[in-house]
Amino acid sequence: MAKILISGGVPLNGEVGISGAKNAVLPILAGCLLADEPVSIGNVPHLHDVDRKRHV
Repeated sequence: MAKILISGGVPLNGEVGISGAKNAVLPILAGCLLADEPVSIGNVPHLHDVDRKRHV
């Protein structure tokens, strides 16, 4: 596995955007059915499986 070596003594900071994954969002959607209040989920991929489950 490759690695990145950073030198310079300056602390790193910032953000990294992670794309949504179908295998992660399907169980999250199922878990939302158990919530007592409305749930908002972001960064959800636009896939047929996800859309069908969203309408359940």
